Amino acid sequence: MPITPATAPHTASNGTADAILLELVDENGVTIGTAEKLAAHQPPGQLHRAFSVFLFDERGRLLLQQRALGKYHSPGVWSNTCCGHPYPGEAPFAAAARRTYEELGVSPSLLAEAGTVRYNHPDPDSGLVEQEYNHLFVGLVQSPLRPDPEEVGATAFVTPDELAERHAKDTFSSWFYTVLDAARPAVRELTGASADW
Repeated sequence: MPITPATAPHTASNGTADAILLELVDENGVTIGTAEKLAAHQPPGQLHRAFSVFLFDERGRLLLQQRALGKYHSPGVWSNTCCGHPYPGEAPFAAAARRTYEELGVSPSLLAEAGTVRYNHPDPDSGLVEQEYNHLFVGLVQSPLRPDPEEVGATAFVTPDELAERHAKDTFSSWFYTVLDAARPAVRELTGASADW
């Protein structure tokens, strides 16, 4: 599968590079247009479609990723397994599976929808704004990771207690707990009561 970094422009059939476009939505998640990716994140931000993936191993541990230092937005911070934006017209489920493979080199097992959450999170370091209508997905990872170093700085599997310890000492994305808390019912259903999510 070809790798398409989140910040790389699409290449049109005539060989020219097109800007990355995001799907703009209304408060109900209905598509109302498109905007160039960076422009959509400029203050005050334009509400756009996004996705967040939470993958777990057979022990019920959550796979975290540290965003690569070269990322234009929130570089070097820890976050959920994978997150990004569908291309205009691309189903969020398809985008979530595609980006998980592109960033981490794995195809999720039992990937399932886990609801949506709408949020507005300014990033004080970059000055950009995450104004997102986010589709949530949970699933399992059952094969070795092959992270793309352009996208992922590091990975870690954590229990809830280990997550709390890591969160106390490391920097996490501004949206991390918003999306995790919204996905928790589906996470508990997937991992079972013993995992304690």
